[in-house]
Amino acid sequence: MNYLSPSFRVVTLLTLWQLLFVSSGHASIQIQVGQNFAGSDNSSTFITPADSNGAIGPANFVEFINGAFAIYNKTNGATISRIADYQFWANAGVTNVFDNVSDPRIIYDPTVQRWFASAVDFDSGAGDPTDFANDFLIAVSDTVDPAGPWHGVSFVADPKTSFFADFPTLGVDSQAVYLSGDMYSSSIPAGCTLWSIPKSDLLINQTPAVITNATSFGVMNYSERGEVLQPAICFDGSGVGDVLGVDNISGGNTLIDSEVLDGNTMNASLPPATVIPVDDFTEPIDPTQPDGSANLADNEARLSASIYTVGGILYVAQSVEVARRAAIRWYRIDVTNQTLLESGTITNSDLDLFFPSMAVTKNGVMLICCNGSSINVPVSSYAFAGQTVNGVTSFGNPVLLQAGTIPSYQDGRSESRWGDYSTTSLDPSDPSRFWTIQLLPLTFGTWVTRITEVLVVPQLTITVSGGNVNLSWPLFAANYQLQSTTNLLSDWAMVSQTPTTNAEQISVTLPASASQQFFRLVESR
Repeated sequence: MNYLSPSFRVVTLLTLWQLLFVSSGHASIQIQVGQNFAGSDNSSTFITPADSNGAIGPANFVEFINGAFAIYNKTNGATISRIADYQFWANAGVTNVFDNVSDPRIIYDPTVQRWFASAVDFDSGAGDPTDFANDFLIAVSDTVDPAGPWHGVSFVADPKTSFFADFPTLGVDSQAVYLSGDMYSSSIPAGCTLWSIPKSDLLINQTPAVITNATSFGVMNYSERGEVLQPAICFDGSGVGDVLGVDNISGGNTLIDSEVLDGNTMNASLPPATVIPVDDFTEPIDPTQPDGSANLADNEARLSASIYTVGGILYVAQSVEVARRAAIRWYRIDVTNQTLLESGTITNSDLDLFFPSMAVTKNGVMLICCNGSSINVPVSSYAFAGQTVNGVTSFGNPVLLQAGTIPSYQDGRSESRWGDYSTTSLDPSDPSRFWTIQLLPLTFGTWVTRITEVLVVPQLTITVSGGNVNLSWPLFAANYQLQSTTNLLSDWAMVSQTPTTNAEQISVTLPASASQQFFRLVESR
């Protein structure tokens, strides 16, 4: 990184313009890797899978996986603290739980500067834990500091029929916090459940956390609501209560969109869902590893990772199979009328891509992060950056975040557990920085989480029209300033012409000159 002064940061490559040498094309984005460090591994947690989960806040990245709750300094990756997951819940005042907790989720909400965490518990001593009702666990930090106090509560996930809640999911918006689970009775799927808890109640610093106005929608049919519901995360107020599921996690052709109304009250309601037709999808094939094995479980076509509503658009990523490869399907959905705006598939001729997660900037720049492997490539982590221009979204080539070195991961089962999800989140302090937590093999039979900062870098594009030169860059980089110089050894000056905005682009038009000029974008901090 090249620093000009304490107040400016250069984040793009220099762009040269001469009358005899002019770059052309469309504005684009590139990815740079920032902080990149190892998190927890199962030599200490002794739990598989990890459920790779975490979130970025103003000063810290918080990792919350099966077996561990860890806090890292985001400027240097230093570990601030690491405790067992059950100790986290005990510290939050949640003590009346079974002997095991599982499937953690964590979200940092910049609108209230608080952290929200969830999980389920289960009785490891039971012959079949799904024979009994279990609990949802929810906790909220008292302040912006994840190392400070938390307050939480546990409650029976299904108080009416006593089904078992598995694979819990978590969402939050301006009105409420939402918890969902896939319900089982004696290992047989029974439907889905959903809870809505007023956000203002949970923000009260009181132990146990206040859930007296929570609404349970009971156990609902998959055919009506979809399988494995994902409540949306929305921080800009452009959507509330959106919950999305797939018609069938093994394969289907519809998404099912539900919307919780009045989630900030004790009278929350759930009108009939909207069925959204999409292209056919099937569950992904298990990815291949360099030793030739293909028994690494990448689960079904469920929506395993968080989904986001930004600017009234719901952004979703899903695992699918395309041409005997594990691949990624993505969607953009209008939450106002619950219609599909656009979808696409990310494939790679030399990689199975699995366990994707997505985050989105306020200007709609998408980052999808995932695992990838093949007969030639050990399990590694990758990122894809996408941008929508004139209603059409395109993603760039995969960018390697961390190369794997172990030719095979096996946990001793006929189908080795992996995932069960990953997480990608947007830095609340810098809209051009994402953070992701992915799983990598550490040895033949152990894994480690990898926490990576990903910088999205705008590219400056130059075109010539008549006697003018047009310089443009993406709208998501609106806080960047255009500078120029005629000599790279001289000082740079701000371009005085006022930029104009058109659709997703910012442009400056300058008169052509017989002398060469250099231009660059500089981010104002």
